[in-house]
Amino acid sequence: MSPSQPSAGRVAMVSEHASPLAELGGPDAGGQNVYVAQLAARLARRGHEVVVYTRRDDPRLPERVVTPDGVKVVHVPAGPPAPIPKDELLPYMEEFGAWLAREWATEPPDVVHAHFWMSGLAAVAGARATGVPVVQTYHALGTVKKRHQGAADTSPRERVAIETAVGRECGGIIATCEDEVRELLAMGLPRRRIHVVPCGVDPVRFAPVAAARRAPSAPRRLLTVGRLVPRKGFDRAIRALATVPDAELLVAGGPEPALLFAEPETERLCSIAEECGVADRVTLLGGVSRTRMPALMSGADLVLSVPRYEPFGIVPVEAMACGTPVVATAVGGQLDTVADGVTGVLVPPDEDHDLGGTVRELLDDPDRLTRYGAAGRRRVLARYTWDRVADGVTRVYGAVSSVPSLSGVVR
Repeated sequence: MSPSQPSAGRVAMVSEHASPLAELGGPDAGGQNVYVAQLAARLARRGHEVVVYTRRDDPRLPERVVTPDGVKVVHVPAGPPAPIPKDELLPYMEEFGAWLAREWATEPPDVVHAHFWMSGLAAVAGARATGVPVVQTYHALGTVKKRHQGAADTSPRERVAIETAVGRECGGIIATCEDEVRELLAMGLPRRRIHVVPCGVDPVRFAPVAAARRAPSAPRRLLTVGRLVPRKGFDRAIRALATVPDAELLVAGGPEPALLFAEPETERLCSIAEECGVADRVTLLGGVSRTRMPALMSGADLVLSVPRYEPFGIVPVEAMACGTPVVATAVGGQLDTVADGVTGVLVPPDEDHDLGGTVRELLDDPDRLTRYGAAGRRRVLARYTWDRVADGVTRVYGAVSSVPSLSGVVR
């Protein structure tokens, strides 16, 4: 940063259950962790002072850690220093917010960015006395989860009311897709405070891996990726395989392979594969590291992203970055990211749609697959890089803060 540029902003991120340092693949470690880590790193590289506050879930963790990108991660003592499912963390948010209030009383940041609804509750409590503006990213909304999961929703009953209260108190709301905007408006939150900034992908890490491409004579390969939970629709992909001959399905997600078959969802998916007569063509890989994922995606003919609902869904974006076409359910953020008939195909989320037929049609048209793959890569470079995400987020910071550098790019 040259002396003529404005001083960098001080950005506090609150991410109560999703640490940027966490290993991915657990039940509560996924896209939000990646988002927080990547956004914080991009802002730090631009010269901003970035501190991420996350809950201490292990007594061995140091209070403060500095990442190679210069992001400071603070482990906040709120509740017992042990892993707790995120849906059981609400009782500790008052303690989290009080700790933030003490931290910021003497050295307030210029802007606070809260990730997830409980982080928002702690953030507005911590910032209230200082008047520091809070920007909220929900990452998922209780109204959507309740609608799709019904009695199986394990969220605290206060969730929707708290999400609404946080949205009314914060200075700005970042929605990751247009579908989320509609949900926020239905909650009664003001449109003038809502800004759309999508999630992103690293197009250098997630890029076509030529060596992973398979010979035309090899069995056609389908890939589905995500946390090992029923809403991700892995069962639907397995059932579709029954009508797609000469193809195999890889399922990437869940714990490491040694622990995979202790998971109830693994047992359910294996049973479905047996019932459909495709057990010999379905491989559950367990958790796959992000370093291996680009090659895995590049080696697939199609990536199937068929969740029943999805707040944003980073998997289609990562697949497109690797030049692999996508079949995705027309839900949530996938309505924005997958250009139907250009980078892949959007299909209805209802179970009676012939997903297998859609897959067969695409596999029978290799030229179309090639066009979709190339178009997907171009779309990612134009819209979904982390630098573009950081540009959008800093514009929102600038809209709620008086610090000049938070409305532009500091390099």
